[in-house]
Amino acid sequence: ITMGLLLQNLFLLLLLFLLGSCLHPAAAFPKGCYPSEEEGLKTFRCSNAQLTEVPRDIPNDTNKLYLDFNQIPFLPRDAFRDLPLLLELDLSHNAIARVESGAFQGLAEHLHSLDLSSNRLVSVSKDAFSNLKAKVNLSNNPWLCDCRLQELIRAVELAADSSGGIMCDSSTQEEHVGKAFLQVIADTDFCNVYKKTTDIAMLVTMFGWFAMVISYLVYYVRQNQEDARRHLEYLKSLPSKQRRSEESSTISTVV
Repeated sequence: ITMGLLLQNLFLLLLLFLLGSCLHPAAAFPKGCYPSEEEGLKTFRCSNAQLTEVPRDIPNDTNKLYLDFNQIPFLPRDAFRDLPLLLELDLSHNAIARVESGAFQGLAEHLHSLDLSSNRLVSVSKDAFSNLKAKVNLSNNPWLCDCRLQELIRAVELAADSSGGIMCDSSTQEEHVGKAFLQVIADTDFCNVYKKTTDIAMLVTMFGWFAMVISYLVYYVRQNQEDARRHLEYLKSLPSKQRRSEESSTISTVV
């Protein structure tokens, strides 16, 4: 009987251990997130899970990651560093207003789809997407249309049918507000305008310094002429012999 109870207890302990091992990964997932398999690809869904940051406990063999319809405010550096096999990343319908440089570091090798539509992006450096080959959706964001956005658009490959949704919510030139950015840059080169403005500012600054130098030289010459005139008048007022002596001394000094 003792041997039977011992075996039974061992069996129960083994069963509990196995159940614990199976349930542990699921328990580690954030609330509202779950893994699945879609068309042979390992998928991790956190859609509408009230997330305020990118979760850390995402399986590192995930191929498709859905973080859409949450309240994520920004993407920090190395946010997806541990997901080397990621093919698709959906971050649409969040509150993302800032993307740090290196946020997508480690994804350049495989990622082919990145959705950042319907967020709060105003201005993002092109360096944030450095070496990224994915097709990017940047539509429905409150973009500031300027040279920075122009450089970003030229640095990424836009997802099909998404370019028309990149609108100028604000602009360095007021007449562009409310227009599609690609329509605007067909006639306006923001970076060239910026360069011209910078060149003009440099020319104005250089002219200012040049004018100051010329003014100083004119003042210096006039001041010396005035001193020379006063000195000559002084010499004329001296007796003849003393004047000749002073003039000789002046000539010797000049020579």
